[in-house]
Amino acid sequence: MSDELKPWTVLDSRELLDASPYLKLRAETVRLPDGRTVDGFYQLDQPDFALMFVETEDGRVVMLRTYKHGPRRVSLTFPAGAIEPGEEPLDAAKRELLEETGYAADDWTPLGGYVVGANIRGSTCHMFHARGARKVAEPDNGDLEDMRIELHTIGGLIEAAANGDYAVLPVIGMLGVALAPALRDGLAMAARKAR
Repeated sequence: MSDELKPWTVLDSRELLDASPYLKLRAETVRLPDGRTVDGFYQLDQPDFALMFVETEDGRVVMLRTYKHGPRRVSLTFPAGAIEPGEEPLDAAKRELLEETGYAADDWTPLGGYVVGANIRGSTCHMFHARGARKVAEPDNGDLEDMRIELHTIGGLIEAAANGDYAVLPVIGMLGVALAPALRDGLAMAARKAR
């Protein structure tokens, strides 16, 4: 028996639901490394998105307070948005930041892309750190949710976590990355190498 872990082989993929552009549901037949075959391993395809930790010129962090229907409550979140087909993740991040908040930044660091659903896929969250953001326009997001822009200190973000003010896992992941400089710098280095 080899100690090397091996990926599964997709033998077949059947589309079960197409609710484009928001989601598709597929059932895959996969062969495991030990030779077993699994029929009906479900995969969910959703649009990839950009999530941004955005610091203003005076060191405050641009946040949004908004209702999210998944957790069914109002919570604090970082600016984020879907990546359009053919759009580069960084271009989407810049576009979404401007649309949602009216802020723009010139100093952007990619922190990598991470699949949200470990076994069902879901979408890929592309994380970015932006510095020196400044207000250049009024928000024009066109989203379903009402949003309120808030500027927070790092201490305020930690206090919000202690108060249970975050409801979505990628937001907590981004908070951890942003507040752990060694992790943030390591992810930035890995993202540069991947290009």
